[in-house]
Amino acid sequence: MSTRDALFHWARGLRPVGAPPRLSSRSWALDAVIALVLAVYTVIGDLNRSYVEVWSGPDPALPPPVRIPAPPAVKHPVPAVEHTLPPAEPWELVVAVLTALPLLLRRRYPLAVYWAVMGATLLLHQGGTAAADATTVTFASGLIAAYSAAVYSPHRKAVAGSLLAGAVLYAVFPLVPEVDKGLVPVLVLLPVGLAAHGIHTWRQRTRTLQEEQRAALLRAVDQERARIARELHDVVTHNVSMMTIQAGAARKVMDTAPDQAKEALLAVEAAGRSAMSELRHVMGLLTMTSDGPDPAAGADLAPQPGLDRLPELAERVRDGGVPVELTVRGTPAELPGGVDLAAYRVVQEALTNTVRHAAGATVSVLVEHAPGELRVEVTDSGGRARPPGPGGGRGLAGLHERLALYGGTLHTGPRPGGGFRVRAVIPVEGP
Repeated sequence: MSTRDALFHWARGLRPVGAPPRLSSRSWALDAVIALVLAVYTVIGDLNRSYVEVWSGPDPALPPPVRIPAPPAVKHPVPAVEHTLPPAEPWELVVAVLTALPLLLRRRYPLAVYWAVMGATLLLHQGGTAAADATTVTFASGLIAAYSAAVYSPHRKAVAGSLLAGAVLYAVFPLVPEVDKGLVPVLVLLPVGLAAHGIHTWRQRTRTLQEEQRAALLRAVDQERARIARELHDVVTHNVSMMTIQAGAARKVMDTAPDQAKEALLAVEAAGRSAMSELRHVMGLLTMTSDGPDPAAGADLAPQPGLDRLPELAERVRDGGVPVELTVRGTPAELPGGVDLAAYRVVQEALTNTVRHAAGATVSVLVEHAPGELRVEVTDSGGRARPPGPGGGRGLAGLHERLALYGGTLHTGPRPGGGFRVRAVIPVEGP
């Protein structure tokens, strides 16, 4: 992260990288009212350049006192001194506005607003400020800024250090107003009210986060369930279809051609073994724990198939009596595991559909490694239609979902001259 980015994130109140929380119009309006009211009262207090101080005796450092006569009802007048300050400078009025105006952004940039208010308050008190007016308002602005930093900034160490530094500044510089007894309850109740509001806000935020986490967990469960359903469909449908075809062929030639029946039964056995191997892999995913695979799942987990196993897949289909021509064009590139598996599943699903629905068809499989994309196309010549089995259509829908995860597209449909075409295009990154 560059220095500029680091300063930007610090100015945002040291929030984590990401989109800032969206505030409601009611929150914006409330913050705008608070900032405007405090800014106006600070300017009014700064424009009041005279104040009265009770006089307890001569002080050589002060100008001669101007005695204010007491009302007739007072039997024992209290001597007082009226101080008149020089007229307010323009920069003082600007700084007076800046002691409260940053509170408009107190929820978005809590620490930056806190230090902006503190800095403007310190600068304002370098001039001649009436302690009984402007100081009282700037003190309230500082309390609200400190509260906002404590509630809305997620980095507790930075907040604690900032508030401690602010307390030191309040102790060193004359930033705390002198208040009468009538304002003491207000100064006591204000922090209590702010703390209660902070606890309420924290509970709301916690409840919202819990609901978002629960919704994200449900979405993840649904996505994982759909992924496992796709894997089981691809594994079971292809291999069981091949076993059914081979078993039917063995039954028909068992009496007349025992050797061919034996080859068909061997193909059934091979398909069953392949199905069991892939099913063990899927079940291994289901039994995964945070420390690795469940020991009860066994260690014989074959890797997921990819395009390098297409010759083996084509040979199995040929053994089932379906001619398959496999063509690979271009230079094979290193593919991510998910893309490699998705391309394999496209060919597997297309071959399975041909075996199930187009008896006597011939199949052509084309895998083309083009710049920036992988193209897979499976076409068949058409054949005798078989009655559809249960669960038809789920395989192609699963392929659409699988390819969409990697930005790929799938186009399926009949060919103009007869037969069926399945074409997939998956974007891949260059070397």
